[in-house]
Amino acid sequence: MGDGGTIAAIASPRGHGRRGVLRVSGPGSWDVVRATWCGPTPIPDPERRGFHIGRFDDGRGEQPLMLLWMPGPRSFTREDVAEFHLPGAPFLLEAALERILSLDVGPAGPGEFTRRAFENGRIDLTRAEGILALVHARGEAERRSASALLFGGLADRLTPLREGLSALWALAEASLDFDEADTGHVPGEELEREARRLLDALDEAVRWEERRVATSDLPRVVLVGSPNVGKSSLFNVLVSDAQALVSAQRGTTRDMLHGRWETPAGEVRLFDTAGLEQQATGPDACAQRIGLGIRESADLQLWVVDRLDWRASEFSHEAARLAVDVPFLLVWNKTEEGLDPPRPLPGLERAALQEHCVSALTGAGLDQLAETVGALTHISDGAAGPPPERLEREIGVRHRAALQGAFSSLSGGLEAWLDGLPLDLFAEALRDACGELDGISGTTTPEDLLDRIFAAFCIGK
Repeated sequence: MGDGGTIAAIASPRGHGRRGVLRVSGPGSWDVVRATWCGPTPIPDPERRGFHIGRFDDGRGEQPLMLLWMPGPRSFTREDVAEFHLPGAPFLLEAALERILSLDVGPAGPGEFTRRAFENGRIDLTRAEGILALVHARGEAERRSASALLFGGLADRLTPLREGLSALWALAEASLDFDEADTGHVPGEELEREARRLLDALDEAVRWEERRVATSDLPRVVLVGSPNVGKSSLFNVLVSDAQALVSAQRGTTRDMLHGRWETPAGEVRLFDTAGLEQQATGPDACAQRIGLGIRESADLQLWVVDRLDWRASEFSHEAARLAVDVPFLLVWNKTEEGLDPPRPLPGLERAALQEHCVSALTGAGLDQLAETVGALTHISDGAAGPPPERLEREIGVRHRAALQGAFSSLSGGLEAWLDGLPLDLFAEALRDACGELDGISGTTTPEDLLDRIFAAFCIGK
């Protein structure tokens, strides 16, 4: 990350557009404006925030400019910020960025603008994670979930909780120094009453976070393959309340079905879509479009192939229909007769992460498949599964673990004290609970975790 100097990056999406945005933040932002402003319009007053119309000198020519100037601390990063709104041609934006970087300005790293906002106290870590989740949102449910975090749904609960725990901790510490007859003594009933109020508030915060991520944090896994390879049979076996229609007739699955599949590492949302068809018309063509959208938004594809009726001629065709940017497992179904995967396989442009032999009929191999899927789609021991850019999956897990840790520390310390253990152990439990909440807000979050979170942002955010 930056060292507090001035940074710059293109902040608009890649490709051509009507307008592109180049963002600069840091103490040298006005020097950049002064060095690049040109044309007949006088340079604006640096004390005057807002939009200003002029021209930008990129060192090769002039570009029409709309400057958004935000002097600190009234800006997102709490530093001086300049946004150069320029023509959206990639060549022109790159020329403008090259010119700015020649003015003793450093290139911004991924998420560096948001990190400066966090480190300068503009936002806490939960709101920064809300920005991250919103950037990666793939649907309305995820957008609502991210917005709830970004606009302070969790932060607004954490602040009074942290203040209450801190105040109770101070009361418990003070009571250690006074006898019951002393003026500074706090009655045990008062300590217990406040502790139970805070437990209720912590429980409500946990339930709020669980509701927020109820649908948005589950990894998405999709069954892919030709008709009649057993995708719906697998779906019914893997999803406890599934009711996918199974028939020997081809094409019985048209609507997209989904349900929760419990793996050893946690739940995933499993999708069953129409079998891959090359020449589909009418409702079948619509089913193919739905299936394509699900495959492209998934985290993992399970490419199901019928081991008993495998055709090399269809193998390459199926492989070409897999979503390009989504990893896949090759799942050989109907292996109840003990058949090994055929070799050699037709050439594939990319390899499967793993191959699995399973049977929807007997259940053989399904436990091993579940272990692999869980390991690939969930965060475990700080190591992210593919795709690595989707670190926002860690957000809900991190929040809930810390909230539950604070609840456990407080409830365990309270019960131990009520059972007769010393009050100083209760005070220590309160300190631990405060530490858990500080980890959520970012006050005491380890630097390596901060690095991982902000590295998941786009450059320019």
